[in-house]
Amino acid sequence: MAANVPYYPRAMGPAWTAASKQFPVLLLTGPRQVGKTTLLEHLAAEGRRYVTLDAPLVRELARRDPALFLQRYQPPVIIDEIQYAPELLPYIKMAVDTSRVPGSFWLTGSQQFRMMQGVSETLAGRIGILNLLGFSSRERARGVLDVPPFLPTDERLRQREASSRTLMLRELYQEIWLGSFPALVAGPIHDRDLFYSSYVQTYLERDVRDLAQVGDEASFLRFVKACAARTAQLLNYSELARDAGVSSNTARHWLSILQASFQVVLVPPFHSNVSKRLVKRPKLYFLDTGLCAYLTEWTSPETLEAGAMSGAILETYVLSELLKSWWHLGLHPHLYYFRDKDGLEVDFVFAQDQRIYPVEVKKTASPRADDLRGFRALAKAGVPVGPGAILCLCQELLPLTSDVQAVPIGLL
Repeated sequence: MAANVPYYPRAMGPAWTAASKQFPVLLLTGPRQVGKTTLLEHLAAEGRRYVTLDAPLVRELARRDPALFLQRYQPPVIIDEIQYAPELLPYIKMAVDTSRVPGSFWLTGSQQFRMMQGVSETLAGRIGILNLLGFSSRERARGVLDVPPFLPTDERLRQREASSRTLMLRELYQEIWLGSFPALVAGPIHDRDLFYSSYVQTYLERDVRDLAQVGDEASFLRFVKACAARTAQLLNYSELARDAGVSSNTARHWLSILQASFQVVLVPPFHSNVSKRLVKRPKLYFLDTGLCAYLTEWTSPETLEAGAMSGAILETYVLSELLKSWWHLGLHPHLYYFRDKDGLEVDFVFAQDQRIYPVEVKKTASPRADDLRGFRALAKAGVPVGPGAILCLCQELLPLTSDVQAVPIGLL
């Protein structure tokens, strides 16, 4: 980030520092341009070197002679974009097995494919892995970050309420339309469309070609746009394949690439029978609402808020914020959606300690009892149900029933 741009604190700081005292190797994964390098350089003590494998000559050395590379760049060191030189991983393993010094290697990566396979095979038991997305709502507002991850219990909600902010409809959709990339929120870039146009081109040219050797970039871009148009919907491979003009197998492969490069996430269905969760369709979500809105060609926050995607993009925003509240603390939620045979739904279901916690998203300031039908259906699923929440545009916590509250989206 440019020198004249102020640093925005990230919630992950304490979790990363604590993990660095336990593991000899740490890996920070996430999409391109979300501030991974900026965060690590900010947290690094004096004397920790930085090297990026984006540089062709450095990458060539790492691939051709990993042992010499590690002699030149000795720990403690930050190695950026480790996926470009997986040949380094066995040598990092040998180095940490010899020294066992916590925090020796800090790695970043913006692809999960081969990198994660190599990490799991080579550095098992030696590495801690954390995921970083763009700014959370609290991070972009430079608000209080020392709060627990979101769960709709009374204690958690009260802890977050004390430092929440009022988020009105117009401001909310401005935030959704702009997206969460630091360069747009806090950096020198003011042309949102140019940023996303460049991001898509760079992503296609670098990550996709490297991951999958996609031959027809136009078809792939149609596929990406079809995914964006279906954010917050049940995944349908045949529809995606038809819209992109490719086979169903190609659609599956391309979707795995979007997942591997942290562009989309799939939320599985909740079922009391764990095996049945595996065969039912997941829901598809983009991880950045600004990129999603750009790909679906909404030209302003006002048209997005008034348009056909208004509810889906709000649900997408909430899902991203929920994940950030956990991932940025180094934690991973057990998060699902619920739909019964009659079509009654709950947008999100947290599962924790043999109990489930329902969360519904509504674009309203005055939720009604009728909005709780999915909650009542979930209560028949055979698993104890804890407190629930309807995340909406109300301005304060309001009880709807003895165990469900209306929760302001600004509390996220």
